[in-house]
Amino acid sequence: MNDVYVLYNPGAGKKKGDIREKLKGHLADAEPYFIDMTTLDGYAELFGGTDGSDKVIVCGGDGTLNRFANDIDGLSVPCDILYYAAGSGNDFLKDLDRDGDTAPFSIKEYLTDLPRITVNGRTHRFINGVGLGLDGYCCAEVARAKVKGKKTSYVAVAIRAFLKDFSPVNAKITVDGTEYEYNNVWLVPTMKGRFFGGGVMAAPMQDRRGSEVTVLWMHNARRLTALLRFPSFLKGKHPKYKKMISVHKGRSITVNFDRPTDLQIDGEPFENVSEYTVEC
Repeated sequence: MNDVYVLYNPGAGKKKGDIREKLKGHLADAEPYFIDMTTLDGYAELFGGTDGSDKVIVCGGDGTLNRFANDIDGLSVPCDILYYAAGSGNDFLKDLDRDGDTAPFSIKEYLTDLPRITVNGRTHRFINGVGLGLDGYCCAEVARAKVKGKKTSYVAVAIRAFLKDFSPVNAKITVDGTEYEYNNVWLVPTMKGRFFGGGVMAAPMQDRRGSEVTVLWMHNARRLTALLRFPSFLKGKHPKYKKMISVHKGRSITVNFDRPTDLQIDGEPFENVSEYTVEC
C-alpha cells in the first residue's frame, strides 16, 4: 500500500504557518492523506486499515504527542509512526537532541511500555514527565494566563512562585518500597525523559530507553535559596546540591503531599492534587 497518513492539530503551531504546507517539503513525491486529529473518535479504524509498509505522521507538540500515546494505548499498530514537531512545547524533541526543523522521524519505539501515572482514580501514560508542586503550579499558571488572553512563560512564573506565589509542602515519597519524608518540599517530578517546562533539564541522568524513571525533589530550602538554585535546573546542574536536592531511580513511585496543589502531566495541568502513583 505504502500510504502516508498525516495526523495534525489545526490549532498547533499556527504562528509558524500552515503545518501541512511545511510538511509537504519533507515528503518528496508522496501524496499524504491529511487528517484533522480533533475530528477523530479513535484510531482503531485508521490503524486497522494499515500494514507494515504504511506510515502515520503525528504533527504537534508535547501535548499532542501525549494525547496520541494515550489514545492508541492497547491498540495493534502494524505501521510505522513518525513525528513532526509543531506547537509550543517540544521537550520530547529536545530530549532526543533534535531541533525544530528536523524531518519526520520514527518514534514507534518510544511509544511502547510508557510509564503510567494514576491520579484521582484515573490512569494516564506519559511521554516526558509528571510533577506535583511548583512545576505543576507553573504549568497551571501558564494555562490560566492563556485562558485570560495573557502571555507568560514557565520560567517567569517559576521566579514569581519562588519569591512569593507558591508555598512548599510536607511530603512523603516512596520509591520501590523505600519511604522518604521531608518538610518544605517545593516540587516532586517523576521523569521518563530529561526535560519539562519547555527546556528545563529536570533529570539530566535519565535515559528514556531505560526501564526506570527518575524521581527528584527539592526540599529544606528557603525562598531566596531556592530561587538562587533554580537556574541550575535549566542546565541540569542541580543534583550537585545534595542538601536540598534528592534524586532516585525506580519503577514504582508514590508521592503524597499534606495539602493539594497543581499537577502536570507532559505539561497539561490538573488542579487540587495531593497524591500520584507512577508504575513502569
